[in-house]
Amino acid sequence: MLNILYRYVYMSLLILGLVVFFAVHSVSIVASDWRGDCIARFGVMPWRVVYALLSTLGLGLIIWGFSLVRAEPTVLWQSPLWARHLAALLTLAAFILAAAASVPGNGIQAAVGHPLLAGVKVWALAHLLANGRLGDLLLFGSFLVWAIVAFAVARRRDRVAGKIYSRRGWPRTVAAVVLGGVAWVVFARFGHEWLIGVRPFA
Repeated sequence: MLNILYRYVYMSLLILGLVVFFAVHSVSIVASDWRGDCIARFGVMPWRVVYALLSTLGLGLIIWGFSLVRAEPTVLWQSPLWARHLAALLTLAAFILAAAASVPGNGIQAAVGHPLLAGVKVWALAHLLANGRLGDLLLFGSFLVWAIVAFAVARRRDRVAGKIYSRRGWPRTVAAVVLGGVAWVVFARFGHEWLIGVRPFA
């Protein structure tokens, strides 16, 4: 009985963190006019401070809740070995997409429009393939649904506004691919185990 109560509390922390995090990051999607009014009324800096504080709070609750849920996992399915190999390749693609968001004028950004949101989709899908626990489904499933909706809304706004992302030559695309690939290797080799406690290629 006590274990069930603990799991309920742990899951509630994770869910609360997800609600806070996605609420903050969805303002520009579902309430862009309200966001503009707040910035006009209170200023850009106060908005950024509140945004950063709430984002940090949500992320902290997600990390805390997920770490507690992982300690006593509820297994829904066992992922086959091929799914884990596929997940590794997908996370590489996710890192490259994320890197493309920080290199202006590259071909990936010109084709995708919002590579960071696309990278979140791929990252979440990869982790769903490799993990079959309830906490994983809740965490990565939520990120996948949010990223799909956010990406669709962002692309629709681009079409309405007639926005076209410039392409400034292949060296920028190569730079995005190399930057993403190096970050993927470093994080998989060192960062993932340090932050998550799991060695992806063990």
